[in-house]
Amino acid sequence: MTVPTRIPFPVVDEVARHCLQEEEPETVHIEVHLPGRLDPVRLRKAFTEALHRHPRILMREARGRWYRRRYEWELTAEPDVEVVSVLPPGRDALRDARTRALVEAPPLSLSPPIRLEVVEGAGPVEGSEATDVVGDARAGSRGSGVGTLARAGGVPLSSGRVPPQRHDCPQLGHSQGTVLFLTINHTALDGPACLRVLATAAELYGGKDNSPAPAPLRTPETPQAPQGTPSNWSKPARVAKGTPEPSPGNGLLVTELPLPHRPKGSPYTVNDQLMVTTALTIAHWNREHGAHPRPLRITMPVDDRPRDTTMPMGNGTRLVEVPFSPDELTDATPAHMPTLLRRTATRTRALKSLPRPQLGHGATLLTAPVTPVAWRAALTRGLRRAAAPWTSTTLLSNIGRVPYPLDFGEEAGRAHAVWFSAPARMPRGLTVTTASTAGRLHLALRWSRALLGHGDGAHLRDLFEHYLHTTEAGT
Repeated sequence: MTVPTRIPFPVVDEVARHCLQEEEPETVHIEVHLPGRLDPVRLRKAFTEALHRHPRILMREARGRWYRRRYEWELTAEPDVEVVSVLPPGRDALRDARTRALVEAPPLSLSPPIRLEVVEGAGPVEGSEATDVVGDARAGSRGSGVGTLARAGGVPLSSGRVPPQRHDCPQLGHSQGTVLFLTINHTALDGPACLRVLATAAELYGGKDNSPAPAPLRTPETPQAPQGTPSNWSKPARVAKGTPEPSPGNGLLVTELPLPHRPKGSPYTVNDQLMVTTALTIAHWNREHGAHPRPLRITMPVDDRPRDTTMPMGNGTRLVEVPFSPDELTDATPAHMPTLLRRTATRTRALKSLPRPQLGHGATLLTAPVTPVAWRAALTRGLRRAAAPWTSTTLLSNIGRVPYPLDFGEEAGRAHAVWFSAPARMPRGLTVTTASTAGRLHLALRWSRALLGHGDGAHLRDLFEHYLHTTEAGT
């Protein structure tokens, strides 16, 4: 009998494994919307073959004694479970699949730690995973901006401007096609890695080329040291408490927006516009809730991996933090916006260019296998609690333009919408995830129910839309 290959947990995986909480599972969710229908048998065959073409994803947590020095992944030749399942169609099928993604993480003890659910005739696409309240508020946005914000559980924008109207893709009103719903245990894998596997499955299923599009060319610049940034030792702002819900876990809201306009040759990117939008949204929310002004720190994942079939599987991003002072976020007028965008671009370029371990040097030291892993787990959890006041305000994960066509052939078609969402555990309590497909921006807001409710999520969505439009000022 062949002894399975074992791989020690990388730093990111070990830290995540130490800090697992049953009430807030560490899951990443990806949903891919197709205009047509898929054949379940062919899809299972294609996805299983895709797993074999990326064998590092076929893994489970190996058993070990309490005094072992490391957690280890055990690679398997075949999946331990049937990964692909077809759900019964129904009006609430998509909503229920989103709920499962938030509350049921694929187990680490079974290979692979992902699941793919197929939902047909899914019902309303945009909105919440839990109730129709957000959907009602969403529908109300067709009228007065003030009414929208009030029904969404917030207050009108202080500037009095009506948020720009969403121009929905016809397919998104009520899905008549198919939704592929991929749920990932984030302790083992991240969203971009699993999207690579799904692109391979699409090519095997439909026979269409799903090679990644070339990355956009950027004019190389020498990064400048950012000026006037808050000290790393200052405690960042927290997202102000809204109307929490009694049940634990995460809430989720997804919506589609126009991509923000950016003049050709601008010194900033769409990612910088999204960063500024997130900062202004939270600053506005905190002012509405009477929070004392403090610097904002927004965690930004940076992914340098290739997107072709050589892409390494696992958790491959490194995290940097983009700071904003309170004074920078009090003026969102068109005259001030170009300055804020250029300043943000300078910071993000400098942070991306710095060589840095994925979670910083402290995490690397903390996971050194010099003591039993159980002891390090207890120490890590204690340090996490102690460092909570210095945890960043929120996380913005911008996937950017989805690099693959995700074309499943003539009958199923090509993806016209792709959403991602990342875990939103306290003390952050809120994550913002964006991706663009078919020229549209797909936004997911995910929050801890200990901090916010669904009406709060709807109001944050409207604030985000407003400030995203504001970043176009002067363009």
